[in-house]
Formats: sequence, structure tokens, C-alpha cells
Amino acid sequence: MDIESWVRRSGQIAHTSDIIRAGATRYGIRAALASGELVRVRRDWLALPGCDPDILLAARHGGRLTCLTASKRYGLWTPEDTATHLAVPANAGRLALPTDVKAHWSEGPVPVSSLRLVDPLEKVLVRVAECQPFETAVVVLDSALRLKKISASQLARVSSKSTRFRIAREAASESSDSGIESIPRLRFARIGIVVRQQVIIDDHPVDGLIGDRLVLQIDGYGPHSNAEQRRRDLRQDGRLTLRGYTVFRFDYAQVLGRWEYVESTVLSAMAQGLHLAA
Repeated sequence: MDIESWVRRSGQIAHTSDIIRAGATRYGIRAALASGELVRVRRDWLALPGCDPDILLAARHGGRLTCLTASKRYGLWTPEDTATHLAVPANAGRLALPTDVKAHWSEGPVPVSSLRLVDPLEKVLVRVAECQPFETAVVVLDSALRLKKISASQLARVSSKSTRFRIAREAASESSDSGIESIPRLRFARIGIVVRQQVIIDDHPVDGLIGDRLVLQIDGYGPHSNAEQRRRDLRQDGRLTLRGYTVFRFDYAQVLGRWEYVESTVLSAMAQGLHLAA
């Protein structure tokens, strides 16, 4: 058996029991370690040189990547975060973790095999809600729904005693194309303004609609970042304006870094009745 190739296909790290179950012998494992093809991470965890450092960290401390560290690995929209989030057993006692590692000790909502190095998605979503601010938690839940990593019915059935998770789940929606589109919906809701998402106008969805006539278009890094997409966006804005809509287009930096400008612009428009049908 080519142990090095098997471990590479398994994500560059594997538990000795899995390697043996796949057909390797202990002699073959010792030979792979002696040749440098594999390195021993912790007891029975073996990895390829150059394996993902976060995964190595999880194996080394007997934990699993979780919260924002894991949500990013699942492909969810995740805000920048400098910490590595690590779920560790509740009975693990005091661990000597690096200063940039945030330990998560809580259990639930599902049991997890000790051979996993990344938390299951359901557990990740609960941990995000318990650890992060409400807005971040909802944005991550929105992303999971939109990307169909989990269905609305599955999310509703996740069993958790966490009040923070249940509150975030109630506010989650699958209508946001990206996390940056979720944020205006949540922030305007705090002051009693409803933003309807993905409303079809002129045969095209808009990112947000306030009232009857005030359109919000939110440019993130992804689908709005190339020149051709930008031209399509501007053509759509022009068509909407000719149909009597007021269109505001805000970018990623404005939503995250200059929210007071975004909010004051929208409130000023509403004060003039620009959200109301003529």
C-alpha cells in the first residue's frame, strides 16, 4: 500500500487506526515515518510535511476546528478573524494553547467522533452563535442556507439549549447572495425598517427594497468585482431609475466601515418619501 498517497487523498492527515484499516501495516507506517514521507503529530495522528497548520493544531491538542475557523472551511461567508477556534473535550483539563487560539469547551448539539478534526456543520453554527455577536451569527447562518449547506427545515430541527443560537436562527434568511447583503437587513431591522431581499423588478432581483420604491444594491468583493459585472449593475440601476425607483448602491467598505453614512443616506431618502409609491 502506498501510505503517502492514501494520506494525501485523506486530507494530508490521518489517524493510525484509519491507515491500518485501509490496508497498511505498522511496519509500513514506521518506514514512512523513517523516510520522512509522514510526520507524527500526536500519538496516533500522522501527517504529510506541509499539512494545513490549523489541522495540525487540532490534532496536536486533541480538538477540532470550530466556530469561524470551521465556517470558513465549509465555504461560508465568514468575517475576518485572527483567532483559531478549537473545540476541546469538556474533560480535557487545562491545556497549554497558543495565545491566538480560542478554546470552546461546550458540548452539543451532536456527538462527534474523536477521529474528526473539524466540527460537523450543525455544531459549527451553534458555536458561532454562542461565541460571536448576533450580527455575525446571522450572517453565517444566512450563508449556510443560501449555499444549501443546510436546509431551513434542517436548521429548524437542530436541537440546542443555546438561547443565542435560537435567536440567531429566527433572524436567518436564505435570501442574501452574500454576507455583505445580510448586514443592511439586520441593521435596518434594529430601527424598525424592513428590507425585503431579492425582490424581482424589471425581470431582475434587487439586493434590497425598502417600501415600494427605494432600492438598495450592495457590492461585495465577489460577483461585483469585475468590470463587465459593474457595467451590468449600472445598466440595471439606470433602468430602475427610469421606472421611478430611487437606487442607492453601496460597497463592501461602506457597509462595514462607514455604516453611519449608509444609514443616514437611507433615512434622508425616507424622510423625503422616496420609498413610497407616487
